[in-house]
Amino acid sequence: MDALKEKLKLLPENPGVYIMLDKDGIVIYVGKARVLKNRVRQYFHSSAKPEKVATMVENIADFYYIITQTEIDALALENNLIKKYKPKYNILLKDDKTYPYIKVTKEEFPRVVITRKIKKDGKYFGPFMGGVRCKDILDIVSAVYNVRTCTTVIGKKEKKPCLAYHLHRCLAPCGHCCSKEEYGERVKKALSFLDGNYEEAEEILREKMLYFAEQEEFELAMEYREKLNMLSKLKLKRITSLNRSLNADIIALKTNYLYSSVNVLVTRSGIMQGGSNFALEDGSFSEAEALTAFILQYYSTHELPSEIITQEFCEKELIENYFREKFGKKVEIVRAKQGVKKQLLDMAEKNASEYLSKSIDKIKHKDDMTKNACVRLKEILSLKKYPKRMECYDISNISGVDKVGSMVVFIDGEADRSSYRRFRIKTVEGANDYASHQEMMRRRLAKLDTEEEERFPKPDLIVIDGGKGQLSAVKEIFDEFGIKDIELISLAEREEEVFTLDAPESIRIDRRDYALKTLQRLRDEAHRFAITYFRSLHSKRNLASVLQEIDGIGKKKQKALMDAFGTIDKIMNASVEELATVDGIGVELAQKIKTHFKENI
Repeated sequence: MDALKEKLKLLPENPGVYIMLDKDGIVIYVGKARVLKNRVRQYFHSSAKPEKVATMVENIADFYYIITQTEIDALALENNLIKKYKPKYNILLKDDKTYPYIKVTKEEFPRVVITRKIKKDGKYFGPFMGGVRCKDILDIVSAVYNVRTCTTVIGKKEKKPCLAYHLHRCLAPCGHCCSKEEYGERVKKALSFLDGNYEEAEEILREKMLYFAEQEEFELAMEYREKLNMLSKLKLKRITSLNRSLNADIIALKTNYLYSSVNVLVTRSGIMQGGSNFALEDGSFSEAEALTAFILQYYSTHELPSEIITQEFCEKELIENYFREKFGKKVEIVRAKQGVKKQLLDMAEKNASEYLSKSIDKIKHKDDMTKNACVRLKEILSLKKYPKRMECYDISNISGVDKVGSMVVFIDGEADRSSYRRFRIKTVEGANDYASHQEMMRRRLAKLDTEEEERFPKPDLIVIDGGKGQLSAVKEIFDEFGIKDIELISLAEREEEVFTLDAPESIRIDRRDYALKTLQRLRDEAHRFAITYFRSLHSKRNLASVLQEIDGIGKKKQKALMDAFGTIDKIMNASVEELATVDGIGVELAQKIKTHFKENI
């Protein structure tokens, strides 16, 4: 504490970011400040604090800070550091759902596709939630406006139109079946439809439904009737008192100062798309800080609306300026006090309050399964420090063929799927599990202390799927690299024994203990990830060997079929017409493929 008091005296009066560390040097909290001196000193005043903040302060062993030019710079840096360190006491949207969007690409002949990632490469519509499926919307766009959804690269060379053209679902610009101007007009109409102008599409769909009914093609007529029903569902979501040009998210936070919940309602073109709830833990002093932290993390993976309707305590100017500088987009923060926007905010607040009351037990249980389980592991296994980042490794193969390895990562006891990695074993002959583990670990540890460590941070604990043999094999690689500051254990599946480097005997953890359940989840996830990769490689190998038996199918056509269908089952079940649409496969060869499978499989 004496050392901390001396550091507090030296704090500057500049804006910046402060980083709190525990006794193991692990980052436990990142915060921003308009004035670092005032903000950081608040933590160590004797005044009453929320329980979560008080618990955090008890665990602070050290801190450092980074001075920034402005508070907006501090806000941006804080957000980046939270993503990097995933601190225990910060708001972390680990369970954030990325809802689907429809994207119209920026190309000479634009495509309409479904995506969950927001980039600056097209115009986005959505997110779609609350019973509205992107596939249904895309289906209407294809059926009514004939805009392409494929990935075909369109160049000067004319290509054979695919099945979508013959089904009147695409104008086939790849086959030069339409002009750029004609296609552009269809795209404009599709954009208008996606903006919420459904009248033209509704009229065309009704005409087609009646036409097919008159022709007694009742299956097709029913298809168009279902599309009309889909449009009716969309129209019912329109809020009549809202301006049809309104694109706003309504965000409300409720807290008991230990846990918080946030409700997000989404309106696009005056249509209520739906909403979602988030349960949060945070060590913030104020609701304003908690709400700001949520908004920044949420919009790192979601499209920005024109307006964000939210509560009175929101840091309006700071967030507006941040979005302007970060994304180059003007977003108006509306602190609603009256009218229909206040009614929407009241709805969001009610949803957030209800979700908070129902979620506290769930959050506590999640703590037991994750962070508290990691604390237990430290105690039971006598680890030197809290295992914040755990990595688990597994090998998968059949008789030494298509050997693959997996690395899965848990942060604070929760899966961090963006950090998972796959390995294709390259140097090992046959089914040698020990040598495969050694190759995989050698390639992993080679990333440490290099420029790649940013993408592959040093783990606190490495878990090997296996027993003493696998543990000893990997220990040899640790010794080769001189690794002393990463803990190493293995988990044997049959008896769920944990082997460590320090204990001569295995450690048995009670099967009801969340510490063991966390290790099991980690091991099972590594096994699943390895098996998935192995099956993918093995399927492609088998697919290639089957196709080689067909006269006229060389490597180039094999690849074209693999790219188009992916699995042998899909090729076997494809029609002659579908096979014929693949590059290099005409009707004659498609018929030959179909005949081969019919006679030989």
